[in-house]
Amino acid sequence: MSSVSSTAAVSDIQMDYMKLLVTQLQNQNPLEPLDNNEMASQLAMFSQLDQLESMNSSFAQVLTTTNRSYANSLLGKRVTFLAEDNMTGELEKTAGVVDSVFNDPVTGEILLGVTAGEGEEAEEYTLGVDAIILVENQL
Repeated sequence: MSSVSSTAAVSDIQMDYMKLLVTQLQNQNPLEPLDNNEMASQLAMFSQLDQLESMNSSFAQVLTTTNRSYANSLLGKRVTFLAEDNMTGELEKTAGVVDSVFNDPVTGEILLGVTAGEGEEAEEYTLGVDAIILVENQL
C-alpha cells in the first residue's frame, strides 16, 4: 500500500468517526450525555493510528531504497540460487552472473536478470533478491 493511499484510508476512517460522533451528539439522550473521557480516548487512538501509518510508510520507503541498493550492488557478481532442473523437476543449485536489475511492472518487486552458463548453453533467469543463497565476486 502506498503512503498516499494509507493516508487517505486513515483520513476516511477519521471522517467516518467524526460523522458518527456528530450523529451521536445530535441524537444523545440529554439525561445521559456522552462521556467526554471516552470521546477523548477514541480521538487519541485515531491520532496514534495516523502516526503508526505514517511510520509504516516511512519504513516501507527505507526498505525499498535499501533493497534497490542491495540489488544494484549485485550487478556483475556471481550468484547462486535454486532452480528447477528441466529434466527431473527437482531443485538444484545454479550459479550465474547478475546482468540487470529491474522492477516488476505488476508487483513492483525488485528483480534480477541472471545469466547462467556460457555460449549456446547459457540460460536466462529472473529472480527475486530473496532467491539468492550465495554471492561471490566474479573472477
